[in-house]
Amino acid sequence: MGELSARGLRADEYDDFFGVFSAAFLDDSLAASSEAYEDVFRAEFAHGVFDGDEMIGAAGRLEQEITVPGPAQCPLAAITAVGVKPGHRRRGVLTSLMREQLGALHDDGMPVAALYASEAGIYGRFGYGLASFESHLAVPRGAAFLSTVEVDGRRVREVGREQALEFARSLYPAVAAANPGWLSRSDGSWEARVLDSPNARGDVSAPRFAVHPDGYAIYRPKREWTSRGPAYQLHVAELVAATPQAYAALWRYLLDIDLVAEVVWRKAAIDEPVLGMLVNPRAVDREVLDGLWVRLVDLDRALMARRYAAPVDVVFDVTDRFCPWNEGRWRLRADGAGSATATRTENAGEISLDVAALAAAYLGGTTLAALARTGRVVEREPGALLAASRAFATDFAPHCQEGF
Repeated sequence: MGELSARGLRADEYDDFFGVFSAAFLDDSLAASSEAYEDVFRAEFAHGVFDGDEMIGAAGRLEQEITVPGPAQCPLAAITAVGVKPGHRRRGVLTSLMREQLGALHDDGMPVAALYASEAGIYGRFGYGLASFESHLAVPRGAAFLSTVEVDGRRVREVGREQALEFARSLYPAVAAANPGWLSRSDGSWEARVLDSPNARGDVSAPRFAVHPDGYAIYRPKREWTSRGPAYQLHVAELVAATPQAYAALWRYLLDIDLVAEVVWRKAAIDEPVLGMLVNPRAVDREVLDGLWVRLVDLDRALMARRYAAPVDVVFDVTDRFCPWNEGRWRLRADGAGSATATRTENAGEISLDVAALAAAYLGGTTLAALARTGRVVEREPGALLAASRAFATDFAPHCQEGF
């Protein structure tokens, strides 16, 4: 084995990149699906590690925006397709990838990165913090709503792909801009999201589209017949509603479709409203898992991109092993309107923490006070922790309902 080197990729290395990704995840179909992502994925934004001329590790990024507390929009590097070829692991390949990628993000002025982790123990050591959670829900067909639930009486209709996507593209941006954790989308990402190739479909049917005047749902049926009759599952890919009444109408529609045993949504929010709408919430099978892992690439720009729930004036003493430009003491000051400044200071640190802990609190999915109970945040000045924790808090749990 030769000496390893890490660098940004060239446009003509697109296929090699997907070959590494496919090999790393032991799934040949990933390389076969590379065509679907040509409009959203640029090899020039990706990085590779090479053993001689052979690419043995790769990490990509998509350039999007994420809604942060405020709500406000923040540029985001959506990190994707990170992998190391079998036979080349335990050689520091992933560490080299992360270091090279974070340096490039800093040079490009990208304040925040986020990813989904294939294994939850990997990315904390690179400064990523678990910033959101998601629920896997299975709701039985016909589940009754409380009498207090207001369901928009306008009709939910099944429409074709093109009509649905035209409507969804017009509705989605305003809803996404109001929900922390939601991502912006280009036309290419829409096509990739509703991709209907055999590899993407798995054991469920082609996507179907249910449209309400103020919302839509994309779902895929999974056919199942038992000795007792039909027991289909409806797998929700996405549910977007501009009003609570439209949200209720879409859920009511899905729950009342014939032949169905349950409606399954594997990327619901942990405070998904439907849980509070049901007469019998215990009937829902629910599992909570980690969602977005967030990395503050440029700490000051990231902190100033979001808004704060309460005025605060606090000095963080931050450690950051991978991004030394973040290391040190930072004074965060937010006014009554939520706007903030983050500047370097020589003042004594009032709260000590690693950048990964600050990233975990960034979207409001985990409080600084809760992190302090785990030992990951240490209060140096009495009263500073509670004030900062309240300032970072949000009214609703952050949630990202799409993978990347």
